[in-house]
Amino acid sequence: MSDLLITLYPWTKSIHIMAVLSWMAGLFYLPRLFVYHIEKAETVADAPAIFLVMEEKLFRYIMHPAMIATWIMGLMLVATPGIVDWSWIWPWTKGAAVIAMTWFHYWLDWRRKDFLAGQNRLTGRQFRMMNEVPTLLMVVIVISVVVKF
Repeated sequence: MSDLLITLYPWTKSIHIMAVLSWMAGLFYLPRLFVYHIEKAETVADAPAIFLVMEEKLFRYIMHPAMIATWIMGLMLVATPGIVDWSWIWPWTKGAAVIAMTWFHYWLDWRRKDFLAGQNRLTGRQFRMMNEVPTLLMVVIVISVVVKF
């Protein structure tokens, strides 16, 4: 099995990077859609229904599959011999940040379901602030992997 993982390593890493990019794009965009949903829903006819469709399609067809692919490829990378030295701090900080990113992913889905049920309680400003969460987590992840402290 380890020979196969070593052989697949460049492909696994490539797919992992593409999946992360797609997932991050959704994590950045969905909170912005929520802001526009809140701030423009009353000013444009049929806007709430349009935003609900956009939010669902972004989450269901881009973000969620990208998150799953990110996790699968990431776990394959971790399982590849010689890639991760668990005595260093960086795999632990990256892992914690990825778990936090996954929690944020599901938090966004819970907020999407709030909009669907007509029960959103957050403001556009609050969603703007939450939009910074994936950026902060991305900084931790990239520095962890590149600097390898």
